[in-house]
Amino acid sequence: MKSKVFFAPVSAADTESSTAMKLEALIRTSPFSATIGSGDDVILKLHFGEQGNKGFVRPAYVARIAQAVRDAKGEPIVSDSNTLYRGRRMNSEDHARLAYEHGFTPDALNARVVIPDDTRPQNVSSISLNGEYVKTARIARLYADAGAIIGIAHFKGHLMTGFGGALKNLGMGCATREGKLFQHSDLAPIVVIKKCAGCKACVAVCPSGAITMKNNRAVVDSAKCIGCASCIPACTFKAIDLDWQGGGMLIQEKMAEYALAVLSGKQGKVFFFNFLIKITKECDCIAKDDPRIVPDIGILASSDPVAADQASYDLVTSGAGTDILSRLHPHRDGAKQLAHAQKIGLGSREYALETIA
Repeated sequence: MKSKVFFAPVSAADTESSTAMKLEALIRTSPFSATIGSGDDVILKLHFGEQGNKGFVRPAYVARIAQAVRDAKGEPIVSDSNTLYRGRRMNSEDHARLAYEHGFTPDALNARVVIPDDTRPQNVSSISLNGEYVKTARIARLYADAGAIIGIAHFKGHLMTGFGGALKNLGMGCATREGKLFQHSDLAPIVVIKKCAGCKACVAVCPSGAITMKNNRAVVDSAKCIGCASCIPACTFKAIDLDWQGGGMLIQEKMAEYALAVLSGKQGKVFFFNFLIKITKECDCIAKDDPRIVPDIGILASSDPVAADQASYDLVTSGAGTDILSRLHPHRDGAKQLAHAQKIGLGSREYALETIA
């Protein structure tokens, strides 16, 4: 059976105000409000963007969704989890400051902004899954205990998973650092010695001290490596990549299973918005203003995260006139996450697109 995906087209001619009006029409037309029960704590899960990045979903749009939650008698809580890599999103205090700087303040959103500190055991929940890879998922308790979850994802390319959308926002985005480590555990960077300039940029960003210099060239200690891949974008000489044949695709399947764990016990209590606006080659974790790879397309909404991501991928491919995400990330087959997510029952890759005028 095809899952329904609602679509509001957006173009470069649209202002933030006109885009927000289209988002409101999408909310009214879709079954969004049926997700929320009176008194529910509703997590609005999104990505606040790394310092210098401008691809994240605009606070004005998040505020409209938060208001729709309130209209449905729910209590909106805007949230993201901390990162593995070094940066301003590595701990809750700095992460919150950056979120505020990007406009995600309680006053602007009319909602609480909470970044769970998973270094405290009471903030961590263990979800039994017995998946192909994940037996017990470690996610922030805030997400496990939520009455409903609204995924708000900026759809874009990604250097490890080919693309990031609803599934990644859940599976990686709701995991604790321990959960993120597990998902990255098969990813060990390799150094292409002939390209290494000995600049030490990779050494500076490595959070685990896994990279050292030998004969003025970078060397990775796989025993210390946590697989966060911070070193890849840091290397301007493209001397570091991942051993994709040695397990680089498993991260997508683990991520899908983590998404399943996040949604455990929440049937009928989840909804997803994918923003296909300022679609970039890389994730919003990249600390720079990444340029568009295709013109703006619009906003998708669905209760099925797999269908939302599949429709997003198809619209990006159509807008570019080619499978641009595969062309930009030739070793990262994003279809892996979609196929595994469908296999484990997260949703369907078959969808019916309903365009909202």
